[in-house]
Amino acid sequence: MTVRYAVFGNPIKHSKSPLIHTAFARQTDQALRYDAMLIPEDGFAEGVNTFLDDQGRGLNVTIPFKEEAWALAEQRSPRAELAGAVNTLYRNEAGELCGDNTDGVGLVTDIVDNHGGRIEGADVLILGAGGAVRGVLEPVLAAKPKRVVIANRTLSRAETLRDLFADYGDISAVSFDQLQGEQFDLVINGTAASLQGKYRHCRMICLKPMPGAMT
Repeated sequence: MTVRYAVFGNPIKHSKSPLIHTAFARQTDQALRYDAMLIPEDGFAEGVNTFLDDQGRGLNVTIPFKEEAWALAEQRSPRAELAGAVNTLYRNEAGELCGDNTDGVGLVTDIVDNHGGRIEGADVLILGAGGAVRGVLEPVLAAKPKRVVIANRTLSRAETLRDLFADYGDISAVSFDQLQGEQFDLVINGTAASLQGKYRHCRMICLKPMPGAMT
């Protein structure tokens, strides 16, 4: 029997998830169908219930719904609870809607393991202060960077994240116009502008050569 999964977003054309998960299913001999679904901004909760009621096994969530998914989830993993954002939804055996956030662990794994990069001891700039950034902050800080600077057009949103994650490492908040003259080893783009390059989640940009990094 073919199992159904999907990713919900608005916009959604940028998502590579159907290609990635279809390839993974082929490699692991799983029968699944994975769709990218454009959801009206006022129709997320209805869309989730309709999909799961119609034998959908689980969902990924992309912009702008990650914080709404967090609010909708009845059970949340500890990392999702801290992030205040959810990118994975499914129902457990009791029928409860469960939420998790895999953005951060996935990003750190990509940087360190898949691309040979380094976060430990690095000056890290994170652009944006939305759901994608909320999901990556704790894992990035756990990788022991020298400092993390959150830059956002609306400074108060960056300051909210700074205060929320202050106990996890050296973290500060600035507006974009305060970045002049600053230098960073690593830039993580968690803004909607990354969609123009068709990247689904946070994008890594290495500004300085990192020991062991691919060139």
